[in-house]
Amino acid sequence: SMSPKNVIFKKTCKDKSVGVFMGKRDFVDRVDAVDPVDGVILVDPEALAGRKVFVTLSCTFRYGRDDMDVLGIAFRRELYLSTRQVYPPLQDREKGAHTKVQVKLLQKLGINAYPFFFEFPDNLPCSVALQPAPQDVGKQCAVEFEIKAFSAESQDAKVHKRSTVRLMIRKVQYAPETQGTPPSVEITKDFVMSDKPLHIKASLDKELYYHGETIKVLVNITNNSNKTIRNVVLSVDQVANVVLYSNDNYSKCVDIEDSGDSVSAGATLQKVYKLLPLLANNRERRGIALDGKLKHEDTNLASSSIVKEGVLKEVLGIMVSYKVMVKLVIGGSENSRSDVDSVSRELEEELVFQEFKRSYLKGMIGGDDDEEEGNVSGGDDMAPKEK
Repeated sequence: SMSPKNVIFKKTCKDKSVGVFMGKRDFVDRVDAVDPVDGVILVDPEALAGRKVFVTLSCTFRYGRDDMDVLGIAFRRELYLSTRQVYPPLQDREKGAHTKVQVKLLQKLGINAYPFFFEFPDNLPCSVALQPAPQDVGKQCAVEFEIKAFSAESQDAKVHKRSTVRLMIRKVQYAPETQGTPPSVEITKDFVMSDKPLHIKASLDKELYYHGETIKVLVNITNNSNKTIRNVVLSVDQVANVVLYSNDNYSKCVDIEDSGDSVSAGATLQKVYKLLPLLANNRERRGIALDGKLKHEDTNLASSSIVKEGVLKEVLGIMVSYKVMVKLVIGGSENSRSDVDSVSRELEEELVFQEFKRSYLKGMIGGDDDEEEGNVSGGDDMAPKEK
């Protein structure tokens, strides 16, 4: 049952004909199954004046860039759109209620409330957005999900803004339960003037990391060469590949450890280095992939994309992965930095806060968020106010 603490997101259109009530805004993709999207529509028959009410679930890929085209029109593709008629109802009200929240809301809101329910198809990406630079207002690259409810004469008739409610929702990736083999890479490097090679091995402590979790990298260096290693530099790179439309690749360092460690000729080094990629340390940088909007408190660095079997990766819009790099700076000539092949693995997501209003970060300006910020009420405040 719903405790008074349960938050219900509610939003009503300007002409008051349609209101949307939902118990959450984040829906979890566990790879083998995805949370369905459920809610209740409250209609005002008087304000409707004979119009019907529809609700849609859509997934859109958007790509806006400086050199987009002459008119500055961004590329936009609807990856998915599903529409349901909610009113007049096409089935029995109670039969349409699939969840406890819906049942409770129907009791609470009375006879003008009707349930809606969508299941995500299994080939859709998760929510992801590339963070634009501060000066690039309005330019973006994102996979976005939206619930839209509206009243109109028919499904294809002109829809007015005042009769429309839009709620941005998110589909978020949960990591698989099982940990795989921790990645490990070994490289032997020969130098022209040296009899013996340099050997390096780098291993991660596990395969899967959650947001906010430290990555431990075990580095083993056996330097049998006559060169000195002047520095060991480790980094985590986030790689975002825009697979739909452009195939642009963005590679951004999201954490770096410049150790200053040296290994002289004939010596060895065995050491565990720690890396912690966090959005908090990368807020000012453009092109970083996030799972939501930068101005909201509940945003993280984007989770790694998990490609399901049989799904074309192009439909994912933006593929995100992470790799750990270990670089050895070799003494002697200026530019003989030996890039040791990267040990790469994905970071995954664990925590998803389900029931909350997206709060703004201190000092972040809201802006044109009308289509997304619904009113929030909890518990017994859910009932419509008497006029």
